[in-house]
Amino acid sequence: MAKKEIVTDYIVPTSALNECGVVEANATNGAVNFSSMDVLHQFISNPELPTADGNPIAGGVIPLIMAFDKPLHMTSFQLVARVRGLISRAIGRRKIKIGHAGTLDPLATGVMVICLGRATKLIEQMQAGVKEYYATLQLGATTPSFDLEHPIDQTYPTEHITQEAIEAALEQFKGDIMQVPPAFSACKVEGKRAYDMARNGEQVDLRAKPLRIDEIEMTECDLEHHLITLRVVCSKGTYIRALARDIGIALNSGAHLTALRRTRVGAFNLSRCFTLEAFEHELKSHQPATTEKI
Repeated sequence: MAKKEIVTDYIVPTSALNECGVVEANATNGAVNFSSMDVLHQFISNPELPTADGNPIAGGVIPLIMAFDKPLHMTSFQLVARVRGLISRAIGRRKIKIGHAGTLDPLATGVMVICLGRATKLIEQMQAGVKEYYATLQLGATTPSFDLEHPIDQTYPTEHITQEAIEAALEQFKGDIMQVPPAFSACKVEGKRAYDMARNGEQVDLRAKPLRIDEIEMTECDLEHHLITLRVVCSKGTYIRALARDIGIALNSGAHLTALRRTRVGAFNLSRCFTLEAFEHELKSHQPATTEKI
């Protein structure tokens, strides 16, 4: 017997729903059915309602996809745990199926897509969506992780760097490229996480991986303080920290990230994201559907 197609609602804040309309075409995911929190509210009020695709409830909740603006210093795991706890308490069920479609480092902020119930089967599809970032780079210095997680370990000359040189260097990163992930990453080496090996002082040798950068442009340039801000539109698997590293090398200098904000993942941009505070406020106005202790 053939499996039924998974039909899911894409939940966005009411203000975003007014902006984007109910249905929007998306190159990666096809038709996107944008909905308000009313869909989740209806499920909270009547958890026995059939799902839109005719499939039974799986994972304790109807299939939903939504995005959050991840706060600075919060890990991706912590954000998922907070959302899981909020929804579990609202619907009165201890266990629900939930997952995210792409990790953000603790020092990064911005769009993080979360899938619920049967929609977790669509995570790989969501991860394939084009991503947009705004990244601020400090030129002339590196850190072991190529961000602010670690202190500066090396400094480099910057006197030769001009705006024209930066723009020329960026050109070589457009299109299909190969990129070596940073040592402080979740990549595995013989079953070990690269970041665990790096923190233990072990040698980390990672292979270059293919990816695509559709757009890269400099939006701000402050050569007095050796700071530039880039807008990057790229494929799944791109490490912006590694991109900063490679741009520094291309400039015959060094570079690391001082700020990173993801502004789009597929159909979700920042205006279509919930903050944790706004989402919690929405859920608190509804009573749990059961009395199961959470």
